[in-house]
Parts: sequence; C-alpha cells; structure tokens
Amino acid sequence: MLGPVILAASRSDRMRRLISAAPVTKQVVDRFIPGETVDDIVPIIKELTARGLELTMDVVGEDITRPDQAEAARDAYLGLVDRLKDLELGPKVEMSVKLSMFGQALDGGHELALANVRPVVEAATAIGTTVTLDAEDHTTLDSMFAIHEELRKDFPQTGCVIQAYLFRTEADARRLAANGSRVRLVKGAYKEPAEVAHQQKHEIDKAYVRILRTLMEGDGYPMIGSHDPRLISIAQELARRAGRKLDEYEFQMLYGIRGEEHLRLAAEGHRMRVYTAYGTDWYGYFMRRLAEKPANLRFFLRSMVSKG
Repeated sequence: MLGPVILAASRSDRMRRLISAAPVTKQVVDRFIPGETVDDIVPIIKELTARGLELTMDVVGEDITRPDQAEAARDAYLGLVDRLKDLELGPKVEMSVKLSMFGQALDGGHELALANVRPVVEAATAIGTTVTLDAEDHTTLDSMFAIHEELRKDFPQTGCVIQAYLFRTEADARRLAANGSRVRLVKGAYKEPAEVAHQQKHEIDKAYVRILRTLMEGDGYPMIGSHDPRLISIAQELARRAGRKLDEYEFQMLYGIRGEEHLRLAAEGHRMRVYTAYGTDWYGYFMRRLAEKPANLRFFLRSMVSKG
C-alpha cells in the first residue's frame, strides 16, 4: 500500500525539500490549496458560497516548536474571522483547527492549546459561525476531546472530528452522539500502528458505516467527511431511516476533489461543505491528500511527467 509510504514521506525533511523544489509542484498544490493568504482565499469563498456551497476553512501549518508560533497561528485565525465578518456569511463559512498549531505538543501544551483556541472559538461565535477541532494522530486525541468538552460548556456548537480507522472511535462516537455534539466522521489520514487502527480498506469502510449509523441515530449533528460514492449513498439511506431532515446533517469534501459532486449534492438540497485550506506551510496537508486517495497521487505523478 502506498498510503503509509507517502505518510512517512510527509515527515521527511529530505522529501519536503525535493517535492517543494519540483517545478510542477505549485501547479498541483494549487488544486488542493488555492491560496496562501486571506486575500487570496476571499474570491474562492465568494464563488463557492454563491454556488450554494458552504465552507470550512483551514489555515495550514502544524510544525509548531515555540509558543510564539502557536500565538501566530491563533492570530492568523482571528484575522480570518475578521474577514469572514466583513463578508457577512455567518454559518456558511466555519473554521477547522488543528490543536498542534495552537501549541498542543509543547511543554504544557494542553493548557496552551486551550488558551490559544478559546479566543478563536469566541470570535467565531460572535459572527455567527463555528469551529471544528480536527483529529490528528491517536496520541493527541485524549487532549483534543478534553478541550472539545471544555469549549462546549460555553460554546456548545464547537465540533470535533473522529476517525473511522481507529479502534477507539466507535466508543467515542457513542459518547459524542449521546451528548449532542457536532461530529465530522472521516476515514483517517495518519499512519497508525496495527495495535490501534484498522489497516485494511474494507475494515475501515465497515467501521465507517457502523460509526455513521451511531451518529445518525444519536442526538448530535453528523458531518459526513467522504468522497466515496458508496458511503455517500449509505449516509443518505441511514439519514432517511433515522428520520433526519436535510438540514440535520451535512456532507463535507475537500476543495479540489469531486467538485461536480459538491454541486450535485447541493442542488439536491443537501448541506454540502467544502474543506478549503490556505497558507504557506502546505507540505504536510498536501502529502496527506495524496495518501488518502490513489487518484490524487496519479494526478500528481502525471503532472510531474507532463510538466517536468
């Protein structure tokens, strides 16, 4: 399987330098990350929302080694909130954050990440939108869930992400569904050991369906993070069986992947949210997109051959 190899490369400084220096890389990266600054991304926000889509914005960058970098990440999100306020789009554009960007891995990282993310969640709430805490590797999740629980005391719409390939996730989903959380379910995009995660695609898919059924039958708000046509159809059927209206769950897909499907689902009346990343520190995000889906890797390699 190429996925684990690509994920290993995502942590390699040598591979980062090699891929970043490739002439074709920028053109290909632009497919997934359409800008480096807030000013770059505003036209994308306007275009997608005008076409009936919603967004969740991610300021990419995870290699935080100092507290001042974590504060800079906080300030980048606060700057994004200011621009979203100017656009007056309210709940059509939310934000996704990785707590590693807010200092989670530093000394005292749990408290530091909570202190840095809280003003972002507070500012988002003030303009009528929400924040979702992205899941990272399994060693970070207890902290993420604890921060999620703490934030929901004051900001109950704060969402979180769970990953179907982890063994723990079925129990996490039952807890989150029972307490009415907003939950994005994804397959998972980190290299995890066999002791904690399913390794085979068919096992991950089966777990995804079991977990999604739990979310649909619970009291929360499910967010289906998948590009898989079969899982999208299953999600629609599970929603129907659970008696959910079209505004009681949503689909989420990545910018640059299956754009026509985004529009098709929105045209059918579904809430369709596009996960849109921007920023200069794109390497880790880009490599995980390649690892998630073989077609993304083929696209990249074809481009390198044709443009190189």
